[in-house]
Amino acid sequence: MGTMTDRETYLARAAEARAQADAATLDNVRDRCLRSEAAWSEMAARAERTERMRATLLADKAKAAAAEAAVAND
Repeated sequence: MGTMTDRETYLARAAEARAQADAATLDNVRDRCLRSEAAWSEMAARAERTERMRATLLADKAKAAAAEAAVAND
């Protein structure tokens, strides 16, 4: 199995925190776990946005390189 992306890691941590919250018997522990889940989920969302921006940037760079190569070949 390959390595997990940051986003996948964060989602796994969020799921763990949710499971801990569901299993918690004390309100303060449950609340702490739910805050943790929210934080991990936000980090996963941020990582997903970063992955999309990186993919867009790489695609734009590839298009620019192809355009430069086409101009150079003419």
